[in-house]
Parts: sequence; structure tokens; C-alpha cells
Amino acid sequence: MVNSFASSVTPRNTVVVHRRLSRDHDVEVVETNRRGHATRFADDAARRGLDAVVAFGGDGTLNEVASGVAGTNTALGVLPGGSTNVFARTIGLENDPVAAADTLAEALLEGSIDRVGLGAVNGRHFCFHTGVGFDAAVVAAVERHASLKRWLGHPLFIWSSVSTWTRGFDRTKPNHSVVSADGRSIDGAFLTVLLNSSPYTYLGNRPVDIAPSAALERPLSVVSLTRFDLGTLGGTFLDALRGRPGRRDGVVAWEDVSSVRVEACDADAGMPYQVDGDHLGSMPVLEVEHSPEAIRLVRPR
Repeated sequence: MVNSFASSVTPRNTVVVHRRLSRDHDVEVVETNRRGHATRFADDAARRGLDAVVAFGGDGTLNEVASGVAGTNTALGVLPGGSTNVFARTIGLENDPVAAADTLAEALLEGSIDRVGLGAVNGRHFCFHTGVGFDAAVVAAVERHASLKRWLGHPLFIWSSVSTWTRGFDRTKPNHSVVSADGRSIDGAFLTVLLNSSPYTYLGNRPVDIAPSAALERPLSVVSLTRFDLGTLGGTFLDALRGRPGRRDGVVAWEDVSSVRVEACDADAGMPYQVDGDHLGSMPVLEVEHSPEAIRLVRPR
């Protein structure tokens, strides 16, 4: 499954990747051209009983393919084709798609496939995280300049974060609340990230690690900011960039959470949310849960 609009996908590396995977396998190339396409094609591949579907694109393409094959025996393969490629790098693939194709081909040949869990928000699966509040507002700002992602990459995310902080998000009052299935609650939060794996993202080659315990073999981790001054937000980010996420005042972190309910403080306005880096709009309520062993993942050793 190829998203030719993704930041790192080119006609040349698509041909090279196809040739490499075709040495030992029968490979059919399908190109996506609009949102939801990859899910439909992946679902069809699973119904046809294909052994694996490989997502070659960004994290959004990966999310759609994962949603299409979740709960089936068709395995998910990953190739990095986006600007960040969080999930591909998390499972140990190189960030270069041609090099990653070699690793993926070897894993397929060796049958290196694991059953791993996914998260789900209002029924939509996610591979590595869902963000609510400020986090999602930043993603929305990036998507408003989507044509620049291929050329600007991470600087666009930094610029979007600063512009959202200064004029694109209400910092005067909390945006949402969070309640876990075991009774814990966060009454007012400005930002919440629910993680299925770690790290949260990458800045260049540096992982941004806000929940070190998050892993595909465990239930979800939750990190919320209940204070939203520059010191709390900036300090939390710097701690994560150093690989030493602290427990600052105004930062709540939960581990091994099976399900949570996130509610907007203003139900009419809702709260912005994003799934694996795709902004999906605003909702008054989000039901988030962990689905253990939801997918068969081609995973290099």
C-alpha cells in the first residue's frame, strides 16, 4: 500500500522497494489517493486471505492499514515514507525506506510476526498514540500547511507548536477531563496523550519519551498536563527529549490503563483530538480502550 503523497515516498524508491520485496514474495502495489482509501484496500486484502499488507507512507497511512487488518490473520508490515515515521522507528526499522525494505524482507522471510495490542478511540484503532487538546490543535495547524510537510518536516511542527501556543489555543481554562476504568480521574486538563508505545514522537533523530513504560505488549499509558504555563509545557518537553521524563507539578501519568473516558469541559465546543498524527476534528466524548493482541505485526528482531 503506497501513499505517493507522503513526504519520503518517491517514484524511484517505490520501484526499489517493490523489487526488493518481490525477490521472495508475490507483491501487488496499490496506491492510495484519499483519506480512508488504505483502510478499504487493507480490509479487502484481509478478506482475500493475503499473508501481509505493507504500509509505505506516513504514520497516517500506517494507521489506516492497521485499522483494515486488525482482528484478522493478515499481518501488518511497515515501511517509513513520512516525515517522522514514529511507529516504524519504534519497532526498530531504519528511517530510510530502502534500508528498511531489506530489514522488512528478512523479517517476512523468517516469519518474524508477533501479536501486539492496539489502542482504540471511539472505535478507531491507533498504533502508537492519541492526543487530545493542545497536542491535537498543533497537529491541526500542521495539516493546514500540509503541502509544506515534504519540504519543511520538523521545523513545520515547531513553528505550528509556537503559533498554536501564542494564538491558536485557549490557555486560560482546561479543555477536558479524564476518568479511568479503575476510578482515577483528572478533573481539568489542557493536553492528554494516550500511548500504546514509546516514544511519543521524534525530533530529528532524538526520541521524545513522555511515557517510558508504554509498550505494545502492555495496556495504555496516559499523560496529562493540568497546568499550562510555559514552564510546565517546556520543562516537560525538555525532560522527554533528554529521555528523563520527570513528574513535575501539573503532570499526571498513569500506566497500564485498560480504558478511559475523556470528556470536553464544553460539550458544545468539544475537544480537538488526533490519532497517530491525523487530526480528526472535535468531539464532546472520547471512549479510549486497549485491544490486546489486536494485530499480527511483522517485527524485526
